[in-house]
Amino acid sequence: MSLEYPDDLKYLDSHEYARLEGEIATIGITAFAIDQLGDIVFLELPDVGDPLSKGETFGSIESVKAVEDLKAPVTGTIVERNDALVEAPEQLVEDPYGESWMLKVRVDDPGELDDAMTADQYREQVGGD
Repeated sequence: MSLEYPDDLKYLDSHEYARLEGEIATIGITAFAIDQLGDIVFLELPDVGDPLSKGETFGSIESVKAVEDLKAPVTGTIVERNDALVEAPEQLVEDPYGESWMLKVRVDDPGELDDAMTADQYREQVGGD
C-alpha cells in the first residue's frame, strides 16, 4: 500500500501534521504513523479552550502494539476537537488528512511551522516512494 502525504501540510518528525488555513491549524497524525501503530483502540485529546504549546504533548494514541504521545506542531488555543474520532478512534485509518483530523487550533504564531517538514522531506524521512 502506498501511503499519501499531501503537499499542503507541514509535518513533524514525530508524525503529526498541520494544515494552516489563515490562523487556524488543523492537526492530525500521518498515514505512516497510523500504519505503524496498527489497530488503534484509544485516543485521548485535550478539551476545546485548552492551550497547546509547540513541542509539548497534547494527548495520546493507543494501539494494540503501543501507546504514543501526540506532540503539538504549533502553539495556540484549541477551538475544535474531533469528538467523533475520540468515540471511534479506529476511523483514523480511513481518512487521516480529511475527516480524521484531531484538533483545530487558533495559532499564536504561524511562523512556528517554518521549521516543519514539507511533504517531500517527510516522505524522504519515512522512506516513502
